[in-house]
Amino acid sequence: MFERFKSLAKQLKQEFDVYRLVAKHPDTPWLAKMCLGLAIGYLLLPFDLIPDFIPVLGQLDDVVIIPLLVYIALRLTPASIIASCRQQIN
Repeated sequence: MFERFKSLAKQLKQEFDVYRLVAKHPDTPWLAKMCLGLAIGYLLLPFDLIPDFIPVLGQLDDVVIIPLLVYIALRLTPASIIASCRQQIN
């Protein structure tokens, strides 16, 4: 189980590195860069749009908003840019 957790942590770190490179790539559309920036900003905000003390919805906003912004950014970014960023990481 520890090895699975370690493998998952490594994959997440690689994905974050890919997103960082995609955001810095000069050919990435500005809207995709903005979505990635918003995802990072929302993650680092000291408060939530929906407070955590509200049952279910408080935790659900973090689980939905950040992945949704990353998904939109990746859909707006050409596949060739994402592939080149993944190659740089590996």
